[in-house]
Amino acid sequence: VQLQASGGGLVQPGGSLKLSCKTSGYNLDYYDVGWFRQAPGKEREGVACIRNDGNTEHLDSVKGRFTIARDKANNMVYLHMNSLKSEDTAIYYCAAKARYSSVYNTWGQGTQVTVSS
Repeated sequence: VQLQASGGGLVQPGGSLKLSCKTSGYNLDYYDVGWFRQAPGKEREGVACIRNDGNTEHLDSVKGRFTIARDKANNMVYLHMNSLKSEDTAIYYCAAKARYSSVYNTWGQGTQVTVSS
């Protein structure tokens, strides 16, 4: 089982990006998938998650701007990011855990998001 994140890049403030997480070997009916980010000099934080039942949660600072979604048929999880701010600059990671676990134990490689003019 593995995760592969992609879609990062350089975008101007106010712009949009869509991050993709390809999940291989997972049945998303039994796993939660989350997006996390880590900015230089800061701790990693959870940005959004989509649970096995489809319910979602978003970090307060991204609510209304970011949306997590999934395509179960293609084993993909997305993070749609709009109205990007400089403070969203970070390496973004996707991670997965079994639905009854409290620990995300499988991580993809990060994808860099840079918001700058």
